[in-house]
Amino acid sequence: MAKTDYEEGDYVVYPTHGVGRVLGVESQEISGITLDLIVIKFEKDRMTLRVPVNKAQDSGLRKLSSRKMMDTALTTLQGRSRVKRTMWSRRAQEYEAKINSGDPVSIAEVVRDLHRSADQPDQSYSERQMYQAALDRLARELAAVEKIDEIAAAQKLEQLLTAA
Repeated sequence: MAKTDYEEGDYVVYPTHGVGRVLGVESQEISGITLDLIVIKFEKDRMTLRVPVNKAQDSGLRKLSSRKMMDTALTTLQGRSRVKRTMWSRRAQEYEAKINSGDPVSIAEVVRDLHRSADQPDQSYSERQMYQAALDRLARELAAVEKIDEIAAAQKLEQLLTAA
């Protein structure tokens, strides 16, 4: 078995899927080669992912954010929105890249930039979808860091946004 920084029960973040929980490390033979795989369960997506131990770092797999990193993300959430005056398709690509980076500060930027208060104009369907995806991703990690449920985490994020 290869040495890994991840142990059974650890919460981890995989960039394109968000927060998952390590079920363990297993060896599997694929095309005559034995690989050590980190097995990660994503409860929300009802999905199990196996990441080769030697590719874990390159794939962007990381441990849950520290409290300090999450505080930085929450501070970012309360900052001023910086929406560029470019076409939505270009901004959407940038937002998608930020969400899939797995970086909580980048995800917080997307949430902040796409948040609309009650007195602001309506969003397009795709803007709402992207906002919700970013909010869910950030809420899942916040919930795991603070050991609260996702609904409470999402409410906390919404309160911070409306207070900003």
